[in-house]
Amino acid sequence: MILTSFDVFGVEANAADVAVTMKLWKAALLLAFACYLPSDAEEETEARLLVAKNILNQYLVEGKDLTVEYRIYNVGGSSALDIRLKDDSFPEADFEIARGNLNVIWERIAPNTNVTHAVILRPLKSGYFNFTSAEVSYRVSEESQDRQIGYSSSPGEGGIVPRKDFDRRFSPHVVDWLVFAIMTLPSLGIPFLLWYSSKLKYDAPKPKKSN
Repeated sequence: MILTSFDVFGVEANAADVAVTMKLWKAALLLAFACYLPSDAEEETEARLLVAKNILNQYLVEGKDLTVEYRIYNVGGSSALDIRLKDDSFPEADFEIARGNLNVIWERIAPNTNVTHAVILRPLKSGYFNFTSAEVSYRVSEESQDRQIGYSSSPGEGGIVPRKDFDRRFSPHVVDWLVFAIMTLPSLGIPFLLWYSSKLKYDAPKPKKSN
């Protein structure tokens, strides 16, 4: 009987231990979930930048202006600070800067706003060129000195047309038309002068005979 009572109490004791253990696990899970929610909310309130890099020209031509546009969006919940845009994808041997700068700094970009920057370059060579991403870095708060680093979209590969080929296809050909006019002037002008002189000869009024 004693053994039986001991066995019964032992089972009851184990069940009590299990119940306590389950309560502890539940409390730990609730605590972890409670701690996770503020952390997730904090992440949503931080600044987050998306950068788009685009080539605005329809035709890329050797020696002609090429416009590159950068648009930076802050999709986060707070301002991004000390934003630095850097684009090292245009070698000096292949491009010259006509206007603008490939390294730009903004003090602050407010949440749910965007800024735009444009650079005008001139390709020095014809051929295919791979337009790669630009780099952007920024701080998410005044207290943080760590910099977040991201990259823009990549326009991809584009063909730069030789200047002569482009002019041959798209220029107004003013000189060509002028030369053509000069060459055709004698063949058109001489028959016109002959016709006009004969017209004056036969259209001249005849003098009236006096009685």
